[in-house]
Amino acid sequence: QVQLVESGGGLVQAGGSLRLSCAASGRTFSNYAMGWFRQAPGKEREFVAAISRGGSITRYADSVKDRFTISRDNAKNTVYLQMNSLKPEDTAVYYCAADSHYGAPLKENDYDYWGQGTQVTVSS
Repeated sequence: QVQLVESGGGLVQAGGSLRLSCAASGRTFSNYAMGWFRQAPGKEREFVAAISRGGSITRYADSVKDRFTISRDNAKNTVYLQMNSLKPEDTAVYYCAADSHYGAPLKENDYDYWGQGTQVTVSS
């Protein structure tokens, strides 16, 4: 089992920045690719970003490319999502997830473990 705990969400004005963190415990963190997903009210959960086990591969949704950056610190068992130039449409609950496969998976079904989510609200 892998336990994931997100933090760093909150309320921010449009154009602002937030950094989300996801702390992992339970198994060897570097054995897992990590992803961030989000779910806005009334919408399905969607892919945001993913990073491979060693951090050499990153992938982003088109909607966040050039604004968000995913990174990881395997020594701290933590994955981050730096979010800049935030827009009201970025408002959602953000989830981190862990996947035992190689690469940086995009699909929700590829991920084995999920955190409880952290709310991000961007005001206009």
